[in-house]
Amino acid sequence: MLKVQEIRELIKLVDQSSIDEFVYESEGSKIKMKKTVNGTVTLTAPQPQSQPVVVAATQQAQPVQPVTVQESSAAPVQPVQEAVQADTSNLHKITSPMVGTFYQSPSPDADVYVKPGSKVTKDSVVCIVEAMKLFNEIEAEVNGEIVEILVKDGQLVEYGQPLFLVKPE
Repeated sequence: MLKVQEIRELIKLVDQSSIDEFVYESEGSKIKMKKTVNGTVTLTAPQPQSQPVVVAATQQAQPVQPVTVQESSAAPVQPVQEAVQADTSNLHKITSPMVGTFYQSPSPDADVYVKPGSKVTKDSVVCIVEAMKLFNEIEAEVNGEIVEILVKDGQLVEYGQPLFLVKPE
C-alpha cells in the first residue's frame, strides 16, 4: 500500500495535470482518483477492513498549522469504564481510520450526520475526520442504530480510537 506522503504527491500531480481520472492497483490494493468539474480531486482507497475512505482536496494549498496536544488532569475512573465495557460487548464500534480532527457535520452551519437513535446503513456517512486539510468521510460499516457518540465535535482523534457505538440490526 502507498504511504500517505506518496498519496498526497499523487493527488497534487493529478490535480495539476489535464487527466480526469487515475487508477493505481498494486498487491490487492486499489486507489482511484477522479477530478470533478469544480477542480477538486476525489480519492477513494479501500482499507484492509473494507471501509472506503474518500478524500477531497481543493486546489488552494494552505500551510499546515502545528497542533498542540494538552493532557487532561482529570483522574481516570476505572469502575465506570468496566461497567461500560460490560454493556457494550454486543455493540459495534466505529473507529477512526486515521489521526485527525473529528467533525459531526459537513460544515459548521449544517446539521450533524447522525445523533444517538439515528438509523444507519453500512454506507451511511457518520462523520468527517480532517487530516492535513483533507476531509475524510467515515462510513458506519454496519446496518444499525447509533447508541452513543464517544467524541466531541472538533476533538483530536487517534488511529483506531472508537468514535461511535452502533447497535447492529
